[in-house]
Amino acid sequence: MAVEAGFVLCLWFLQLCVLPCAGQEPVDLNAFQPQSALTDMEFVSVSSYRGPGNTDTRSNKELPILLWWSANLFPHFPGDTERVDCARSSCLVTQNRKVQLHRRTASIIFYGTDFRAYEAPLPRLPHQTWALFHEESPMNNYVLSHGPGICLFNYTATFRRESDYPLTLQWLPSLNYLLQPPSVSLEEKNRWRKAGLAPVLYMQSHCDVPSDRDRYVRELLKYIQVDSYGKCLNNKPLPEYLEDTSTATGEDRRFMSFVARYKFHLALENGLCPDYMTEKLWRPMHQGCVPIYKGSSSVADWLPNEHSAILIDAFASPQELARYIMDLDKDDSKYLRYLEYKTPSKITNLRLLEGLQNREWGINDMSKPNYLNGFECFVCDRENERLMAAKRHRREPDKYPAPQPKMANNTHMGCPLPSPGYGAIEEIDPNDGWLQMWPQDYWQSLDQAEGLVSLINHNESDPSLLWQHIHRMAMSRKGQ
Repeated sequence: MAVEAGFVLCLWFLQLCVLPCAGQEPVDLNAFQPQSALTDMEFVSVSSYRGPGNTDTRSNKELPILLWWSANLFPHFPGDTERVDCARSSCLVTQNRKVQLHRRTASIIFYGTDFRAYEAPLPRLPHQTWALFHEESPMNNYVLSHGPGICLFNYTATFRRESDYPLTLQWLPSLNYLLQPPSVSLEEKNRWRKAGLAPVLYMQSHCDVPSDRDRYVRELLKYIQVDSYGKCLNNKPLPEYLEDTSTATGEDRRFMSFVARYKFHLALENGLCPDYMTEKLWRPMHQGCVPIYKGSSSVADWLPNEHSAILIDAFASPQELARYIMDLDKDDSKYLRYLEYKTPSKITNLRLLEGLQNREWGINDMSKPNYLNGFECFVCDRENERLMAAKRHRREPDKYPAPQPKMANNTHMGCPLPSPGYGAIEEIDPNDGWLQMWPQDYWQSLDQAEGLVSLINHNESDPSLLWQHIHRMAMSRKGQ
């Protein structure tokens, strides 16, 4: 029932209207402050992305407005409003929430980690679209992994390849990043092994996560030596000079040199979802170490070749995995097969090569926008196309059809219910911290997604009524 309601709702969102909707509050004129680009005063023009197809000569007063809803994310210099000239068109972009109800505010852009159903901009206006930017872990907001939650958005930029503006390879700066020679030679790694280093490195300080990775590593430790330096399952102290980098969030030169001594790196994501791949996968490969990976179920689609990472899901048990690692540890020729991608001709995955070559955004690449500004321009161009199509339809409805509604679906995020890192869920103690937290968070997030759908369908203007709507729906289900 909730899915059907969400489908009807998402279609309703994109019914285009010319005039402000009945009952809409008047826009706050104080939103148009001096020095704001919403007036004819001075404004900052971001022209670095202007393409040859952009012949937009409209004044600021004529441009559609894109509102960045997150208070902590506005990909521009200080100031609340700017004009952006994109590949095919121009827009005003702002983080001034006072323009939420303005008739020219065409789209609201949300940062997924900060998106909260109980803080959503309500009422949702029929002439506005919603855009989602979410490059971070699925654990940050499971509202987006449910159909009723993701279908609230008309444009998406997520780590899923199916999203409108995919960020799948966001943690891979370039092909050259993979091609760099190993930081530490195999001969030196073998010397470190003889000196007492374990074959496997584990470096995690974020322990209570949906992937439940520590439970798997704890079982693996029964069968093979693992040096664990982080706060999770710690069994070895870091050298004093590296204590500030214990979470391994950066690429400190001394830290990178230290971890590169290990042949194998346990690379377990904090959340499991197709196409969610982070530095945990790519950084060991950059260094010339072999990642032992679990995270994206579709990771094989993106690896350089068929033998560049060890996939945990390919093994029936931690014990079987341990045997395989020990075999590679003893056989240099077998181990080196996992580093063959360091030779360009050995990178045989066309999807990876084309994905890096064709992505519209770049990482430390001055010839391309970063993915935040890139997605902003993606939304700007699509909104100008939509508004122009609606204008043509109003003028000649018999000649030009109305723009078709567009909405996201589960393939744009759609991460699965968290499951135990090892063993069956029935075998876990009912008081286990992971069991009490993450499965419940996943299903409570569905409640919030359905509650927000209900708020919008009832044209509510107060998002704090979310809990009342959730309670009402729960009571209605009990009565059925």
